[in-house]
Amino acid sequence: MRSAPREWSVPRRSPVHGAAPATAFDRDALRARLLAGLAELGLDAVPVERLLDYLALLAKWSGVYNLTAIREPLAMLHQHLFDSLSIVGPLAARLPAPAGPRWRVIDVGSGAGLPGIVLALLWPQAEVLLVEPVGKKAAFLRQCKTELALANISVTAARIQSLPATGATTWPDLIVCRAFASLAGFIAAIERIAGPDTLVAAMKGALPENELAALPPGWSVVEVLPLHPPELAASRHLILLRRRVPACSKRLNESNH
Repeated sequence: MRSAPREWSVPRRSPVHGAAPATAFDRDALRARLLAGLAELGLDAVPVERLLDYLALLAKWSGVYNLTAIREPLAMLHQHLFDSLSIVGPLAARLPAPAGPRWRVIDVGSGAGLPGIVLALLWPQAEVLLVEPVGKKAAFLRQCKTELALANISVTAARIQSLPATGATTWPDLIVCRAFASLAGFIAAIERIAGPDTLVAAMKGALPENELAALPPGWSVVEVLPLHPPELAASRHLILLRRRVPACSKRLNESNH
């Protein structure tokens, strides 16, 4: 069962079914802050209106679908949108050119679509699979796909462990999670679908030293990147992992070149 790491926890309030957000959705004010945040992160401002459309859906339906304990649009901008946007640049710089026409991305335990929908909006060249086992949340993701006209996402209402194993022609380029599980739990969940060239990315709050020390055999840390989401004074890290290539495979690859 998915459990959010403690560092991502926020005070919970009893949701009111179908209730409106506690604060009105001031699109102009949110746009100004979002544009400033995109500029700070060095990201294109073109998708700003679609990002606001997504934020409006998140604010509108959060109580109905119990998507997040955060109900105020400005807090959602800080803790959800800016948080997810902070990984876009670092990941884009580290992903290779896609083997096919698009990057293949899997967002594990997508919840309200974070970071998967954000990645899909910023990366039209990506094909993003949102994997979410909770039916109500998966329904919200499908609604976002329709209302935002996101042709480059698909939604699977299932646990990641139930996905069929992938092969050399279907290995994803990126598997990402936000507040999903421990690193060891994340790796155990995606073991069957990660290829040797798949970049595995885990969004974390404070640096999880104990989790890094408990990585399962066959996996190694590529990089640990501090993140700096705009307007969010909190510790954030992106942990990048790959399968460890056996020494014999390295020698074989070197001899072939």
